[in-house]
Amino acid sequence: MFRPSTFLPGLRGRTTAALLVLATAATFGLTGCAKDDTPVVGTANTPLATEVPAGTKLVVADQQERLQSVLRASGELDKLPFQVEFANFVGGPAILEAFRAGAADVAPVGDVPPIHALAAGQDVPIVGAQQTSPAALKLAVAPGRTVTALADLKGKKIAYAEGTAQQAAVLRALDKAGLKTGDVQLVRLQLAEFLDAVRTGQVDIAPLIEPNVTRLLRTPGTSLIPDSQTAGIYGGLAYLYARRAVTQDPAKSAAVGALVGAYIRAYQWVNTHREEWAQKYYVENQKVSPDDARRIVESLGTYTFPHLDQQLVDRQQSTIDAIAAAGELPKKVSAANGFDLRYDAVVTRAVTESGASHEPKER
Repeated sequence: MFRPSTFLPGLRGRTTAALLVLATAATFGLTGCAKDDTPVVGTANTPLATEVPAGTKLVVADQQERLQSVLRASGELDKLPFQVEFANFVGGPAILEAFRAGAADVAPVGDVPPIHALAAGQDVPIVGAQQTSPAALKLAVAPGRTVTALADLKGKKIAYAEGTAQQAAVLRALDKAGLKTGDVQLVRLQLAEFLDAVRTGQVDIAPLIEPNVTRLLRTPGTSLIPDSQTAGIYGGLAYLYARRAVTQDPAKSAAVGALVGAYIRAYQWVNTHREEWAQKYYVENQKVSPDDARRIVESLGTYTFPHLDQQLVDRQQSTIDAIAAAGELPKKVSAANGFDLRYDAVVTRAVTESGASHEPKER
């Protein structure tokens, strides 16, 4: 269900009740029309517009107020050449409902929501990408449970949310342990429910990312499955994606390009201002301690920004294949249909000019 938790205006944006009206229509009356898997063509050879006309506006579906916070802290929000409006959501499925209703234009998400968008017949291409440490996702263990290896997952209740990066992590963990979905109890919850479900013992295991990992460990008796066991279950890949109608509109597509550039520059600012980001976002916004905030920022590593190219498409296809192999996709989909590769020129320019990197540096 589409559940906007808060509406926060951007620097020049305004909130609007129309978002909620359209979202309600999406939840109760609209469904994604299934399409065949014919490759999407037409926009790939159309040059992106670069001029953003006065009065252009984008509605950004944010999560945990993260994108708006990094844009504001880095100073990039003030530089956006268009009006921006932020609506806060929990998880990719809620954002997809907003896209269906035309109530949001662009959003930051993990690597799995774009896959479910394709499966639902929604044309929401990826326009930007970032990479963090794959160790950022943890498999959290409820108090009083003894789970120290992936093999111990057998028979356990595991928090599960379709259409999220956490879904793919659970499926990869089971596959790595030689288990099937039928060997465990998948408890279908909203992402916002994962933390309370595991720390109260309603489930045995939940895949968590920060700052919820830190919040979990405040509960006596909780633990984490060691990283040595969970290596490879989470790719650390996240995206910006936008409605195709937005990327085909000259004014809005130019605004999306400006946002992609700002997104890269803002997270490169985080790379060089870790202490400031820890304070402004994790301490002041997410209400964790300064020590925990510093640890969280370090755990994510250095942000890098992959090219939108065949290598990234292939990587996304491998995630699609993993979900499909578990029987968790309603139809066959192709990763190639979920990208607008024209934005790679924007990515390349922003990475070069900001001093960022396309790939993690070897340690």
